[in-house]
Amino acid sequence: MPVLKFDSKVSASAQEALEPHVRPMYDLPGGRRMAIIEFAHIERTEPAPNTEGKPVVKVRIVGLEVPNRDQEGAIREAQRYLHLQRTARGTFDDETGQLELSESTLRLTAGLLANIETARLRAGLSHWRDYAQRLVQGPDLTLSEVRHEMQALYDGLTAVLETARAHDGD
Repeated sequence: MPVLKFDSKVSASAQEALEPHVRPMYDLPGGRRMAIIEFAHIERTEPAPNTEGKPVVKVRIVGLEVPNRDQEGAIREAQRYLHLQRTARGTFDDETGQLELSESTLRLTAGLLANIETARLRAGLSHWRDYAQRLVQGPDLTLSEVRHEMQALYDGLTAVLETARAHDGD
């Protein structure tokens, strides 16, 4: 897996967006600011074959905006949502065909129905994607076994979607 490194230089527009925050950050050790950033690939290092080095991709911040106090809540909410979407996990119960979200995922949803449903769908899709990958990487299967596994995959995805429809009616 390549290593990501940030270049210490930033674009002129990003530097301009940071200017009003330099003095307040200096004056407040341990201070924090939210920001929306865009970074671009600027350099790639590939180690020679049979060496212990790791490939490196260097990126530079090319776009950056810092929200004001009134906007910060919306940016934090977007960050929480993106984190939830990236980390949603659950356990699939083969007996009931239901997906139960992990405690950590439920805590991240803060009881918001849209977040719970997003997390549930994400965790369900992740489970069935992993199932499909095990099939692809597993031993060679006969046509009959492939059909059986495809039916299980279809049934699992259908259960995830049917639960979503059932929740829509609530």
